Amino acid sequence: MPSAKPKKELSAKQRDALLALLQARFGDNPQRHKGLVWADVRARLEARPAALWSLHEMEKTGGEPDVVGLDNKTGEYIFVDCSVQTPKGRVSVCYDRDALDSRKENKPKNSAMQMAQAMGIEMLNEAQYRELQQLGEFDTKTSSWIQTPPDIRELDGALFCDRRYGHVFVYHNGAQSYYAARGFRGRLAV
Repeated sequence: MPSAKPKKELSAKQRDALLALLQARFGDNPQRHKGLVWADVRARLEARPAALWSLHEMEKTGGEPDVVGLDNKTGEYIFVDCSVQTPKGRVSVCYDRDALDSRKENKPKNSAMQMAQAMGIEMLNEAQYRELQQLGEFDTKTSSWIQTPPDIRELDGALFCDRRYGHVFVYHNGAQSYYAARGFRGRLAV
């Protein structure tokens, strides 16, 4: 008998709690979303239950998602994980499924790309990571996998970023590697 897919829908209680939390975070961090109005963001969220479910997953894994902008072309609000360090519920993961499959011993439980896909979000790319760092100091003790260009990934490499010494650094590692202080940050357009 095939297993049932998890329901990607929040209960009314979960939805209300998440909206209250997001509203409080929005109000506490106005520098992240200058010129945006919470009522507009909330109306967009209430019309998109799947996005609320993804934001709940981001929150549940420690991401502390917040609005960081508006895409003027699509009219979508951009949410990004704004936890000071990489989200605790997403660490000790290798880069993607191929990297996970290539490990013969001591496999991590998951990969960053698989987790992001299951959550309905995207991993940040380098430009998005650098934009986030303009809004605060993130990953000062941790690091985050970022989307890796295909030519690097084809050679079994993957990229990650962090902030040290007042600068944002981009590094490389084998995609199959994983560390307790490395996870990933996600992005969701709503």
